[in-house]
Amino acid sequence: MKSPNIAFGKIIAALRQSARFSQEELAERAAIHRTYVSQIERGLKSPTIVMLFRLARALGTTPSRIMKQLETDIGAS
Repeated sequence: MKSPNIAFGKIIAALRQSARFSQEELAERAAIHRTYVSQIERGLKSPTIVMLFRLARALGTTPSRIMKQLETDIGAS
């Protein structure tokens, strides 16, 4: 099974790049520090539920869509 933190980070990075946001822009939209976005994308930090909602909103998606993608990516059932 893949690491959930790394898989989550890759999903956030892909969504950010798809939206054509820099890490700094995503951080500003989610009201967090840019280095925290970087740490999430590299799988070094595990975001809280509150942070999941803030990131989803900033990326124009829903927390459930992000989590569904995470389940698919790590092979969870």
